Amino acid sequence: MTALGIGLIGTGFMGKTHALAFRSVRAVMGDVPEVRLECLCDTPADKAARFAAQFGFVRATADWREIVADPAIDIVSITTPNNLHAEMAIAALQAGKHVWCEKPMALTLADAERMEAAARAAGRITLVGYNYLHNPAILHAKRLVGAGRIGRVVHVRGWVDEDYQADPDLPWTWRARLADAGLGALGDLGCHLVSLVLALAGPIESLIADTQIVHADRPLADGSGRAAVENEDTATAILRFANGAQGSISASRSAWGRKNRLDVEVHGTKGMIAFAQERMNELQLYVNEGPKAEQGFRTILTGPEHAPYGRFVPAPGHQLGFLDLKTIEAAELLRAIAGGRVAHPGFAHALGIERVIHAIAQSGAEGGRRVTLG
Repeated sequence: MTALGIGLIGTGFMGKTHALAFRSVRAVMGDVPEVRLECLCDTPADKAARFAAQFGFVRATADWREIVADPAIDIVSITTPNNLHAEMAIAALQAGKHVWCEKPMALTLADAERMEAAARAAGRITLVGYNYLHNPAILHAKRLVGAGRIGRVVHVRGWVDEDYQADPDLPWTWRARLADAGLGALGDLGCHLVSLVLALAGPIESLIADTQIVHADRPLADGSGRAAVENEDTATAILRFANGAQGSISASRSAWGRKNRLDVEVHGTKGMIAFAQERMNELQLYVNEGPKAEQGFRTILTGPEHAPYGRFVPAPGHQLGFLDLKTIEAAELLRAIAGGRVAHPGFAHALGIERVIHAIAQSGAEGGRRVTLG
């Protein structure tokens, strides 16, 4: 396969992670197609040019449509604010491009469904930025559950907490507006937790939920007044899984002291698994076997035995980081393109995550009415 041309839209933190992933993926993995960093888009034009030089792209543009129309570009990476995802992704797919889009897919469930339909019609490869799914610790946890190591799954619990919106005096931003951000804590944080829960326990049959806006309004940055917060700061849901298990999850962007608390526990009839993102290279396993006096949690420290850890480091204990997970994501996308297979999670799978977070929002808006997922 000839080298694949990359077009990147957005130069914020996630844009930088995509650029770094594309620059390092072949060096780390070896067995992926070569890429060419063709064009970077941002506004204004001088900003795009500055970051193109920094990230290593050949050229820059202030018009994302130029990237979509460029025949030298095979893959479009979308790392813009949420309200732009649907239009850009659908246009790229219709132009015959493969798409790597950051989460959540879109502002609304209807837009996410349009994106998935466009991907099916185009027959292109898509990938959504649920990087935590690619953690070797999570992949190993999924294998342990699938092998029956903890027995039949009966209960799941999860939390995702950050404090970036905890301060009531923090100025209002686009993240507080439905038309720009869509869902709040659910779209920004909760979707990551849902992605892990679905991976470890399977599809959700129904749920009941409650949501909350902690700070009703925030000061405008220019000091001219205050603006309303339109989306949720916290959300909690009680889940019923298709396999009969039950569970609960909660998300908060107003949890003082929490920086990236993403924890999940899977309880089975023979034991349990626990994972904490702030200790992302560790997995806790308890199995009810052997003498009672010797039973206890086992800490599994990821190493070369937990693929693809060994592609980065040849010894356990040296640890992977957040940016390494984005490199694994890039490898998943490139291998899927080279092999003509579906990437995971593509638009079809990610649409299932969108349906869950929007069902939580719907149940919360309707006073905790049980919502059944199709």
